Amino acid sequence: MPGPTMFVPPRRVRRGAALTLVFASVLAAGATAGSWGMDRQDGGEPEGGRSSRTVARAVDRRAVEAAAAQAARKGKSGSEAAAEVVSRSGDRWSAVYSAREYEGFQRALDGAYVGVGLSARRGPGGATEIDGVQPGSPAERAGLRPGDRVRTVDGADTTGRPVTETVARLRGDAGSPAPGDDAGKPSVRAVAAAPGTPVRLGLERGDRTWEHTLHRQRLTTRSVTVDRLRDDEAPATRIKVASFTKGTGQRVREAVRAAERGEGILLDLRGNSGGLVTEAVDAASAFLDGGLVATYDVHGEQRVLQAEPGGHTRPALVVLVDGGTMSAAELLAGALQDRGRAVLVGGPTFGKGSVQMPSRLPDGAVAELTVGHYRTPAGRAVDGRGITPDLVVRGDAEQRARTVLSGLGVGS
Repeated sequence: MPGPTMFVPPRRVRRGAALTLVFASVLAAGATAGSWGMDRQDGGEPEGGRSSRTVARAVDRRAVEAAAAQAARKGKSGSEAAAEVVSRSGDRWSAVYSAREYEGFQRALDGAYVGVGLSARRGPGGATEIDGVQPGSPAERAGLRPGDRVRTVDGADTTGRPVTETVARLRGDAGSPAPGDDAGKPSVRAVAAAPGTPVRLGLERGDRTWEHTLHRQRLTTRSVTVDRLRDDEAPATRIKVASFTKGTGQRVREAVRAAERGEGILLDLRGNSGGLVTEAVDAASAFLDGGLVATYDVHGEQRVLQAEPGGHTRPALVVLVDGGTMSAAELLAGALQDRGRAVLVGGPTFGKGSVQMPSRLPDGAVAELTVGHYRTPAGRAVDGRGITPDLVVRGDAEQRARTVLSGLGVGS
């Protein structure tokens, strides 16, 4: 079982609880259907606003495990008993997963998911729009395009609903209450849909409306995309990091090494909900010559995260962030800002700075419980606060970032 993560896993679907489904929001500039998701508007903040965020409190692991064991001895569901304790704690980031659900969670950290291969965003009037289509996916084969509106998913209207909820339906995570899912009682979510299962979309493109049934398949996310910017501004390499799945840090390093001499680097962390801490530290090592990336505590014991020496410290670096930049992505952004290595441009980040660790329950379920919090190299707490960019931009943040990058010079 892995150590601490700063990934925002799918929450359970239950009445009275917000669905905070994140990670391929997860990816791209919004939410990756079939993976993770995060409501986002350019330069804005996630649905609900920063004022709704609170600092995560550590959950008593022994109380959770004891409740699960006692329920199991009485022939009751240990998972539901554990979920009850977690629910009473008020910690929005701690959760209980079935064994199969947690296995899917681990696959997601490996960069795999079951879905239809589209990312979504909130459009005008509360509409859900397609933001991107993954090559080779069911969505691409169906001819779906960015800008198409997703009106319904399996008959459920998406207008005005959180993008994350739509993502859950595309995954097959929503709509089937788990045992105990009534009157606000905690529950363990049902297993996500399997590859090959159908999902029917109501779509709109201009004046045309139609319905199309897609069949989910197992897909692999592209956590890092790289392109070179050649226009009126100074030449630059843009590195978009959608999530910190396994291998992401190495791909960022390769992209930095491949950048042409004299180019600045635009690191885009918008909509990145986090992932594996080790991958975020590895990515930091691409830009730093060793030194502190963050500190964190586990049950009060202080620990440190260090970059490896030998990173590329000369190229000018601008980091794009927004309200969908979360967790491990905030760790990276905060480190580069505190170390004076980068200028941050965009909107305030989400503020998820808590650390979760897994605990196996008697029935095979897994409790992911908050055990502590991390701080930036300058000692700034992130949880419930987020990170404020050096230049706060509403609107075309990327263009402003390009302007800043050109003004920094290119380094060598």
